[in-house]
Amino acid sequence: MATLFIADLHLQTEEPAITAGFLHFLQAEALSADALYILGDLFEAWIGDDDPNPLHRDMAAAIKALVDSGVPCYFIHGNRDFLIGKRFARESGMTLLPDENVLELYGRNVLIMHGDTLCTDDTGYLAFRAKVHTPWIQTLFLALPLFIRNRIAAKMRAGSKAANSSKSMTIMDVNPQAVVEVMEKHRVQWLIHGHTHRPDVHQLTANGEPAHRVVLGAWHNEGSMVKVSPEGVELIQFPF
Repeated sequence: MATLFIADLHLQTEEPAITAGFLHFLQAEALSADALYILGDLFEAWIGDDDPNPLHRDMAAAIKALVDSGVPCYFIHGNRDFLIGKRFARESGMTLLPDENVLELYGRNVLIMHGDTLCTDDTGYLAFRAKVHTPWIQTLFLALPLFIRNRIAAKMRAGSKAANSSKSMTIMDVNPQAVVEVMEKHRVQWLIHGHTHRPDVHQLTANGEPAHRVVLGAWHNEGSMVKVSPEGVELIQFPF
């Protein structure tokens, strides 16, 4: 009896080892889970549910097979794949969740989120995020031909990489006060998120009591998951 969480796989055709590792995970560890939650950045980029990329169709089929086996799968958008929509959700069998969601798991209330909104010191990124999450901008972008969307997405990724190279590690990490505020807003002592690629379990104080922030790792050279069970909360790294 356990619920699993993963994030930041950044799946792309150029990284077949990560894709293979994810498929193995779906067919092994995930099969015995009570549920699987994907906390954003499943894909490196997403330009629309109508993108015919075979990788996307293959991943939808693999996730759907897990769901059809009896393991529900839930998804919170990341900063790379925030345009995943109802069509892909339907094809994969995933349930789309809001940016912040509280779960009751084995006697614990757990807040889950991607984590990018906690990086409040990175004002440039938050301004960009607010812009690309504007509904009319998303509608306009998705109406463009695929080849133009691909060009825009490639340019945006290059710009993001260049901008991040000049930012300090502190700016790109979560703001401690923002963490406390969101945990107190939802009245929880547990928070699980991804985004920062800095796997760890942090101890803090929220709501006047001891609290815990669990950060998922990115799937670079190995997999990363959080396993929540009646016995406890574990951050686990594992080989592909």
